[in-house]
Amino acid sequence: MSFFMSGHSKWATTHRQKEVADAKKGAIFTKLANLITIASREAGGDTESNFKLRLAVDKARAANMPKDNVERAIKKGTGEGGGGTNFEQLTYEIFGPEGTAFIAEAITDNRNRTIGEVKAVVNKNGGQMAGPNSVAWMFTRRGFATIDLEQIKNKNLDDLELSLIDVEAEEINKNNDSWEILCPIETLQTLLKRIKEENIEVSDSGLAYFAKDGINITNSETQEKIERFYGILEDLDDVNNVYTNATW
Repeated sequence: MSFFMSGHSKWATTHRQKEVADAKKGAIFTKLANLITIASREAGGDTESNFKLRLAVDKARAANMPKDNVERAIKKGTGEGGGGTNFEQLTYEIFGPEGTAFIAEAITDNRNRTIGEVKAVVNKNGGQMAGPNSVAWMFTRRGFATIDLEQIKNKNLDDLELSLIDVEAEEINKNNDSWEILCPIETLQTLLKRIKEENIEVSDSGLAYFAKDGINITNSETQEKIERFYGILEDLDDVNNVYTNATW
């Protein structure tokens, strides 16, 4: 079994790849709406000029979030939709079970509530909250774009790879069903533009933390413990991304 935890595999994206159950759609849409609201509040509601907003809207579309929900979240961020909810983004560094490292990103309108919920999960599941940069130094913040192999099956893959390297793709992880392309944060927009010019649709993209060195977990009982820890953290209402250096 493999799990999407390490920065050296296709699983090092923004969250676990899983089918979205109907019961969870509302919670996922809420998280996406908050992401859109923050992005539009920071730099306006135009996806052409606000790259962060465009990334958030693309994620919402990939999750089949209704267009009305997207537009409402944008208006809320720009002040057109009324309501004065003051969201903020927070990052928590965590020592996980068996010496693993975790980073959890949250969007919240109540930081006391959020830190309380995160701490409760960490304390009950064999983890420990970490101080600033106690864990972050183990990760690199990078841009990524994922494309399905179906999108490129009729292309010259060597030429495509050279084209991506030309716009500063630093690493291309070739998996059974997709390519995961990693790049510096500042060149992600250029990378996505080049992919579009190649007439390829991106299945996922954004900014994420990638582990510099993964910790390989071989014991199945430990694997289950870490997977459970990861899942409970990710399922918290205010947490929108979880990253770890554990892999197997």
